[in-house]
Amino acid sequence: MGAAKDEKPAKDDERLDAKDDEAEVEVEVEVVKEPSDVFMHSLPLLSTVDHYTRLAAKSAGKRVVGVLLGHNVNGKVHCTNSFAVPFEEDVKNPSIWYFDQHYLEDMFAMFKKVNSKEAIVGWYSTGPKLKQNDMEIHELVRNYTAHPVYIIIRVEEDNVAESMPCTAYKAVEQIENETSGPQMTFTHLNTTLRCSPMEEIGVVHLLRDIQDYTVSSLATQVKEKINGMKAIAAKLTEIKDYMEMVVSGKLPLNHNILYYIQDIFNSLPSLHLIRHSSAVATEVNDQTMVTYLGSLLRSVVALHNLILNKFDMKRLKSEEEEKKLKEEEEAKEKEKEKEAKEAEKKKKEEGAEEEAK
Repeated sequence: MGAAKDEKPAKDDERLDAKDDEAEVEVEVEVVKEPSDVFMHSLPLLSTVDHYTRLAAKSAGKRVVGVLLGHNVNGKVHCTNSFAVPFEEDVKNPSIWYFDQHYLEDMFAMFKKVNSKEAIVGWYSTGPKLKQNDMEIHELVRNYTAHPVYIIIRVEEDNVAESMPCTAYKAVEQIENETSGPQMTFTHLNTTLRCSPMEEIGVVHLLRDIQDYTVSSLATQVKEKINGMKAIAAKLTEIKDYMEMVVSGKLPLNHNILYYIQDIFNSLPSLHLIRHSSAVATEVNDQTMVTYLGSLLRSVVALHNLILNKFDMKRLKSEEEEKKLKEEEEAKEKEKEKEAKEAEKKKKEEGAEEEAK
């Protein structure tokens, strides 16, 4: 995610103003350019993952739907916020679905009071692919914005080679044949991940607090490195295929792409030199050794705590047994004393009866 550039806030393509005294939403449509690029910020991605985890993660084949907020700047759509919308659909019959418009209007009225610059720019779902009823939902969202965007957000890591966690679409008219009229269909939009400095700090702190205590730190780091190497291998294969197509004449030469590729290779360390290779290997070995020793120390401390816990449990158990035996002995002594008192009392009563006779 790159740093966000300071851009002038654009006019919203649709402005919904909530009246304080009346629970109504007024729609004012303004002329804006059709979307050409989408800039996805980190907050909508995190909100979508939380929405999916709370509602649909345990239901196979179920997706969640929500509304994207932001602004449209000369066709460049910035998605800076979002909120969930109650949505239900029949998996077997996609034509049966429910989208709560009243909830959408009420929520947007509250968001509008907090930040009046944010407008509805589109909607999202967790897909993971386009579905039959997506165009109907898209036309419904068109009531709130002239040119909505539809973004499918992947909340599950199915393919580590995928570079983007989301895919953006817009609706365009397409004529398939002369007999039938124009039909609406989805077409791809260029998508870029954008993160402002404030959002970047929040994401770092959030990811730092997310820990899986069932998995050791060493196993987690190894898994992350494996996934990273797979992604790098996929990107290098993509670059290799592109270069081969350019050499063979299947694709035209693009100097901007070549400049980026040259920057990538210039940023790599010079491992062909012996001293650089040994230095990199030494640094990697030192870092790996520290991680390994830390994991060993953590395991030793955990075993030590387990042994101490067993000793404490054994001590507590013996103390409880001793306490129980002591209580039983005290109860027996009290019972003996009671019996002795009753026998002495009975003996006195018998003596008194004999004296009376």
